[in-house]
Amino acid sequence: MVASSNVKQLIKILIGAAWIDGKVQIEEREYLHRVAQQAEVANDPEIQPLLNELRVVSIDECYKWIEEYLGDCPSQEDYQQMIEALSALIYSDGDVDTEEAKLLTRLQLLNPANESPKSASNKVLKTIQNIYRRWIDKQV
Repeated sequence: MVASSNVKQLIKILIGAAWIDGKVQIEEREYLHRVAQQAEVANDPEIQPLLNELRVVSIDECYKWIEEYLGDCPSQEDYQQMIEALSALIYSDGDVDTEEAKLLTRLQLLNPANESPKSASNKVLKTIQNIYRRWIDKQV
C-alpha cells in the first residue's frame, strides 16, 4: 500500500511535535514508531530519517508542516484527525511541556469550527484540562 501524502504529512507533523520541547522522549519515540508502522510509512525515504532522529526538526518546520497539511481551508475531519494524533503524542510521556501547550493553543485557533477567539481559548483550556486529568488518573 502506498501511503497518501496526507498520512505522510501527518506523521511528519507528529515527529515535529515530538521535537518541539527540544528532545524526543522515550514514550513519544515508541508512539511515533507504532503510528508509522500502522500507517505503513516507517520505511518511507522521507519519513525514515525523521523517525529515526537522524535530524532535528525545528519548531518553525513543524508549524510549516501543519500549515501545509491544513491548507487555506481545512476540513473539520483533517483538523480533528491531526488534533487527536497530536494529543495522543503529547500525552504519551505524561508531561505537557510549555512548547507543547503553545502548539495546542495555536492549533485551536486554526479550528475550522471556531466562531470566535474566546471560544478558541476555552477549547484550548478544556483540551489541556482533559490531558492533565487523564495524566492524573493514570498516576493514581
